[in-house]
Amino acid sequence: MRKSWLPAYIALGITWGCSFIFIELGLEFLTPFGVAFGRCALGAITLLIVVRLRKIALPTEKSIWRKLWIVALMLNVLPGILFAFAQQYVTSVLAGIINATTPLMTMIFMLLIFREQKLKREQIIGLFIGAFGVMVVLGIWKGVGENQLLGVVALLLAVSCYGYSFPYTTRKILPLGLKPEAAATVQLIMAAITLLPLYLFDGIAEDNYQLNSLLAMLALGVLGSGFAYIWNFSIIASAGGSIASTVTYVTPVVAVFVGWLFLGEQITWYEPVGALVVLLGAAIAQERIRFSRSSSRL
Repeated sequence: MRKSWLPAYIALGITWGCSFIFIELGLEFLTPFGVAFGRCALGAITLLIVVRLRKIALPTEKSIWRKLWIVALMLNVLPGILFAFAQQYVTSVLAGIINATTPLMTMIFMLLIFREQKLKREQIIGLFIGAFGVMVVLGIWKGVGENQLLGVVALLLAVSCYGYSFPYTTRKILPLGLKPEAAATVQLIMAAITLLPLYLFDGIAEDNYQLNSLLAMLALGVLGSGFAYIWNFSIIASAGGSIASTVTYVTPVVAVFVGWLFLGEQITWYEPVGALVVLLGAAIAQERIRFSRSSSRL
């Protein structure tokens, strides 16, 4: 790994790994719409201050704002709602582990929709191993373990949005040559504007404004949806979308630890085992683990 983007990679993994406990606390007084809007609005305000201080100009072309709006939908709006919705029915630990399937989803979209490359043996094997890992994580032999199916489906849909966003960003956004701060700021502005009507419609769950919940939302917005997207764009620009998506290798480890430590969530034996299988599948699919020097194409 290059030193230039490694610190951002680590910071992003830790920040997004803690996001699941922040969402859990935010849901104590906000609805899923409220959590999604709150994190995007706070992130947008944070980045507006950053670009102002750094004297970075935002793009003015409408076409660029439209493209960044699509990124906002796939990376902020839909996953923001879906993750918050899912965590009403599943643990933050499971949410963090399922998030680790992002590299697999990214690979699927790259292969089937964006068609960046032809299918290779390792990629097919990796995708099947990853899918098996997801079933192990869920304890599929028990139904979906202790979690509810509705939440699991919402998590998988959210991760699918992430999977689409990385190759789309690589193909449509990076060639524009925008500064990471400018791209992330526009992205979050568009996400907040999109979510505002939903927040006004049904954003507050109850008037229970505890300090820890307010601080959690502040951290989720300023760090998880503010500085995190500067780091994310920087990593994509330096190392590519495929490597950037592997930041989710770090997030499940952090999510499991903080969920156990601060929320007292129980961890079954098959969740960490399944997570390792998922990460193994992702590593094989991205050819970080090779069976031979030459890979046959299918």
